[in-house]
Order: sequence, then C-alpha cells, then structure tokens
Amino acid sequence: MISFPNAKINLGLNIVSKREDGYHNIESCFYPIPWYDSLEVIEAASFAFHSYGLDIPGDASSNLCVKAYELIKADHNIPAVAIHLLKNIPMGAGLGGGSADGAFVLKLLNELFRLNLTDTQLETYALQLGSDCPFFVKNEPAITTGRGEDLKLIDLDLSDYHLAIHNPGIHVSTKEAYAGVTPQSPRNNFSNLIGSPIHEWKGLLINDFETSIFPNHPEIQQLKNAMYKAGAIYASMTGSGSTVYGIFEKPIVDEKWQWLKF
Repeated sequence: MISFPNAKINLGLNIVSKREDGYHNIESCFYPIPWYDSLEVIEAASFAFHSYGLDIPGDASSNLCVKAYELIKADHNIPAVAIHLLKNIPMGAGLGGGSADGAFVLKLLNELFRLNLTDTQLETYALQLGSDCPFFVKNEPAITTGRGEDLKLIDLDLSDYHLAIHNPGIHVSTKEAYAGVTPQSPRNNFSNLIGSPIHEWKGLLINDFETSIFPNHPEIQQLKNAMYKAGAIYASMTGSGSTVYGIFEKPIVDEKWQWLKF
C-alpha cells in the first residue's frame, strides 16, 4: 500500500509562553503543500525499514516511521511489515516532512489491517510521535495552539495562488531557534488575522523565529526579501527554518526557487 506524505508551511508562528514541561506554547496556522515523500507499507516475514533519496541522519530505530509501527503493534495484533520511504522533503527545514511520514504510517497501517481507528484515535497515537504529527491525520488547514497539537480546522483556501519555496540548505537547531526568542502575547488576534485578505498579512502575520535566526543567517532574510522584491504578496520563513516561501498571484521564472500550485 502506497501513499504520499506531504509537507506543510507555517502561516505565522507566535511563541506565546514557556511551559512547565520545558516546551513552548505556540500559535500558528499549518497549511498542507504539494511537496511529497513516497511511502510504501507491505506485509512481510519480518519487520524492515528502508529509506531512499535524501539521506536521513541517525539510527533507523529513531525514525518516526519505525516508531509509528511500534506504537500500533503494541496495541494491535498486526503482522510484521516492510516500510519503504523515498525521502524528498528536506529534514530539519520547517516543513514537517518527518512528522508527515510518521502520521502517514499510522494511517496506512490502519487501512491495511482494517483496524477501524478513528481520526481522534490516530491523532492520539500521532501525538506520541511528535507535536506536529497530529496535524497530518486530517491534513487540512488548521490553527494550532499548545505545543502544536491542539488543532482547529479553518476554512482557508489558497488554491488561487502559487507558492515559491526554497530551502537554502542551512541547518538551524531547535536550541539556536529559541535562543533569541522572548515568549510574549501576540499583538494581533491570530484567528482574525489569518482570516483577513492575504494582501493584509505582510508585516502583521509574523514568524517569531525570524527575530532569532535572521541575525545569525542573513542569507535567509535575503531570500525572504528577494521574494518580496519579485512580487510576493506574502513571504515568510516556515517553522524554525531554514525554508522560506512566498505566495504569488502568478509564478515568476527563477531557477533558484521551486514553484508549486496550492
């Protein structure tokens, strides 16, 4: 059984407060985009995980695809499987690719073995994999709060627009991203802002991580500025970076950027 886990972008990202558990409360809008990995799960004599494409650092046992299988296996009598992952979405880039892979394994196992798990049950499993993972169960535009796991689906349609997106290949660690961020209450009502016309987002819909990251990596800020100069209605870094995207009314020829249709 094959599926195609997709990436997401953050439309705005407010770091609201530090939690007692060491995490931060955030406020953001997750929006799915058509940039895909390829994932296959098939029944096998013994468990195996194989990855292709972009190199995935770390031991395979720590991969969210493997952990997703182990979570389901612990509660349900399912046989061994072989998981094949073709990795196209850059890792550590603010695109949620790894989170999507883990969540999609949960969904594939549910379908393959007819477990009849509800979306709510799948989201509970997904949260054990990571804060971003529950989003990819329904995989629809949502305002997210808490650590990123509290989701409220919203009616936001960007299908009339084009997306320019580029990952400059700069690794930004979570520690670095949070180092220069001071949690604070947002200046604007986030739900109202995300529901306003896209032309009004510039300068108001903010990713707080840019304050921390741009001084250390000016080339990321230059990329955002270049997208505005090229005519973007709205541009931002996604997540904790380093990927930058711009929303355009029509695509513009630029060999450095990947162009996607929402």
